[in-house]
Amino acid sequence: MLHQMFKSIIEQDTAPIVVCDMQSVIVYMNPAAIRQYHRDLTGQSLKDCHNQESNRKIDQVLDWFLKSGENNLVFTYHDPKKNKDVYMVALRDHEGNLIGYYEKHECRNHETMPQYHLK
Repeated sequence: MLHQMFKSIIEQDTAPIVVCDMQSVIVYMNPAAIRQYHRDLTGQSLKDCHNQESNRKIDQVLDWFLKSGENNLVFTYHDPKKNKDVYMVALRDHEGNLIGYYEKHECRNHETMPQYHLK
């Protein structure tokens, strides 16, 4: 039941979420991510979508995540067109071992939906 709840949270999130394993293979994209990138990239390497400099930075962040269980969140980019920040976030198992990472987007625009709009 809890697994279904977590999956529903991720699938209902309006922000793109891209989950990668330790080899940077995309293992999951939520519907918002598929819409943003115009296709489902599951099974492909995230590094195929980035240039050499970005891939070097991804590797640096993964190394940093591996150094300590306290190293879990890195701000990677601000998109001024969409007024959002992008982060890499460590994914760890119950023992604290790094098992992958995900890309998290946080929009900085004020919500335009009316409060409690139940239309």
